[in-house]
Amino acid sequence: MRKNANKLPATARIGYLMSLPYILYFLVFTSFPLIFSIILVFHKWNIITPMQWIGLRNFARLFQDVLFFKSIINTLIFLLIHIPAQIVVALVLALLLNQPIRARGFFRAIFFMPVVVSGVVITILWQQLYAYETGLLNVVLSKIGLPRIPWLISPDWAMPSIALMATWKNVGLYIVLFLVGLQNIPQYLYEAAAIDGARPLQRFFYITLPALNNTIVLVVILSTIGGFSLFIEPFVMTGGGPMNSTLSAMLYIYNQAFYFGHMGYAATLGFFYALLVLGVVLLQRKIIERNS
Repeated sequence: MRKNANKLPATARIGYLMSLPYILYFLVFTSFPLIFSIILVFHKWNIITPMQWIGLRNFARLFQDVLFFKSIINTLIFLLIHIPAQIVVALVLALLLNQPIRARGFFRAIFFMPVVVSGVVITILWQQLYAYETGLLNVVLSKIGLPRIPWLISPDWAMPSIALMATWKNVGLYIVLFLVGLQNIPQYLYEAAAIDGARPLQRFFYITLPALNNTIVLVVILSTIGGFSLFIEPFVMTGGGPMNSTLSAMLYIYNQAFYFGHMGYAATLGFFYALLVLGVVLLQRKIIERNS
């Protein structure tokens, strides 16, 4: 009797068995890297030589690293351009695609396609479009009598150019989110407002925007997290230049780890940056919800 009492039911055994692949995945690809990176924070290691305990010296170096804080400022500049553009463009396109137009499903698929295409492929494509002499954008500008723009070779233009490209690539995802929000707004609200004499612009500001509040919060948070993860675009298009104007924080951490071999310092930067992103997202959410 005692033997049978300690035996797990068949359904429980099957449940544990089905959970085993994820448990193994979590241990190998999440828990182990996290614990190992915490260990790295207190060590100096270049992959080749043995680890050397250095205590809190990585943190002391971090707070004296001017280039790292410049990379954070570059990332914030990217966010200041990218997030408003992302929200406005996605919302306008979602409003258009929510109308009963012909081939609506086709246009929705076209706008979403860049989201599923490799980021490297899109970055290389836009790098060709931005080329100063032969890029399509500058060719068109020169044809209509306007001066060529140094999209990727000027410190003033490089980061806005990357922000424009990132907005084009990711807008499809946020169009879908806005479309879901728009389709959940009861139509009788618009009908009642129209009967009361409300104009389309009034209906937008007093019905559509308030109803999309939760969606806007979600889009802002996702855009912020995605923007703080900026890496592929500057890595492929500019390498962080010109004059470190597109050096994002993620690219700087990558360079410290795999270009200079400062694995312990890179882990320290990563933890500091993760806490910074968490703080910004929580503050951002609190401000948005309070204003709403």
